[in-house]
Amino acid sequence: MNKSFSMLKRFAFTLLSLIILPLLSRANNNIQALFEQGNRLYSSSKYKEAAAAYRQILEQEFQSPEVYFNLGNAYYKAGEIPYAILYYEKARKLAPADEDINLNLRIANLKTADKIEPVPEFFLGRWWQNIFTSLSVNTWAALGVLFVLLASGLLILYRFSLKVGVKKASFFSSIVFFVAGSIAVSFAAVQLNYFNKHQQAIVFSGAVSGKSEPQLSSKTLFVIHSGTKVQLLEKESNWLKIRLANGNEGWINLADVKEI
Repeated sequence: MNKSFSMLKRFAFTLLSLIILPLLSRANNNIQALFEQGNRLYSSSKYKEAAAAYRQILEQEFQSPEVYFNLGNAYYKAGEIPYAILYYEKARKLAPADEDINLNLRIANLKTADKIEPVPEFFLGRWWQNIFTSLSVNTWAALGVLFVLLASGLLILYRFSLKVGVKKASFFSSIVFFVAGSIAVSFAAVQLNYFNKHQQAIVFSGAVSGKSEPQLSSKTLFVIHSGTKVQLLEKESNWLKIRLANGNEGWINLADVKEI
């Protein structure tokens, strides 16, 4: 009975491998082909067509900073600044320390109508944010796993080594790598939590009135324009409570923004 069940499992695994692996390979080939097609169209100054090719990649639920960055570039060249900022911001969430992404985002923001001065941030908070966003979530997580594996290997060396010097060095080194691995995983978790709590969106309507309450008849507190980034605080029916970089808060219509 066990032998038959084992053979059945092996057969099922083999069958799934034969079916799934070619599909995955085909999907990767299709994504690569679309990416290269987008690059060729972009090089030929066909920016809207290039954007369409990159968006087809996203429709396959594939995300990468490179795709978002190229899509932002295509929209910027096509003169669609709100879309350019949206996709630069999406790229920045996946690669927050990438200099090209941050530079192009700053350039695109210069094209927006609103020049909102952000509230000065306490230097320790800014310093801490720069640390945990210096690498992407995936990079921090990968480093954490690598350090833990190295620490485990050093503990194995400590266990089986016959030399006192090697045992001491491997033991203390394993502690260092375990601590480094824990810190790297913690930074990944902190960054993920930060982006989850700081949900943001880009304004796409030409002019948007920030209201004191979630209704059209309420008082207008401020007016913002397309391309402006806002922080999302609360949702009520078709209304969103937002906060601007200068700290001002108000209610806008859900249809006026696209979430990053």
